[in-house]
Amino acid sequence: MIGAAGEQVGIVPIAQALKMAEEAEVDLVEIAPLAKPPVCKLMDYGKFKYREAKKAHEAKLKQKQIHVKEVKFRPGTDEGDYKIKLRNLIKFLDEGDKTKVTLRYRGREMAHQEFGVRLIERVKQDLEPHAVVEQYPKMEGRQLIMVLAPIWDISSPAGLRNEPCRHGLPIRFSKHLMPQQFRNEDPKSVISYFFGRLARL
Repeated sequence: MIGAAGEQVGIVPIAQALKMAEEAEVDLVEIAPLAKPPVCKLMDYGKFKYREAKKAHEAKLKQKQIHVKEVKFRPGTDEGDYKIKLRNLIKFLDEGDKTKVTLRYRGREMAHQEFGVRLIERVKQDLEPHAVVEQYPKMEGRQLIMVLAPIWDISSPAGLRNEPCRHGLPIRFSKHLMPQQFRNEDPKSVISYFFGRLARL
């Protein structure tokens, strides 16, 4: 058994442990039921639960929340509007959010879906430095939908701070970070080098 101050009390009968808990005005809590013998601790269980909930809440606040931001296109989106929407997509991706690209057909536009497909393909190509395709374009009713996930660049301080691996996001490797001897190596050597760097963060 472990005492209320964290000291090792040793093996004691259940009746004695309960009496010690009552005298100290705390609870007897089993913390390792599978151990032989089981391990119990004297503690204020209400305060313990409160501290654990507070820790979990603080950890959640610190964690980067990834949102899905939607940007809508039409098959006939003009060049000026296209560039504005593309800038918005880049902004969302660089902030670490996923993006949902939605292209909606109306009326007779359904008969010429190839125009929408070309536009979605252009969006995908223009965003290659910033994103990878998480959901390839697919039709849902009258809408063509594609979902993109951001690429974290570990050459930037922001990329390092946001811990890319924890969020399961792809990483863009930058050759200028590697020692000279790695620059002409095969991709496996490059990946090993960078994961070694990440392990030390």
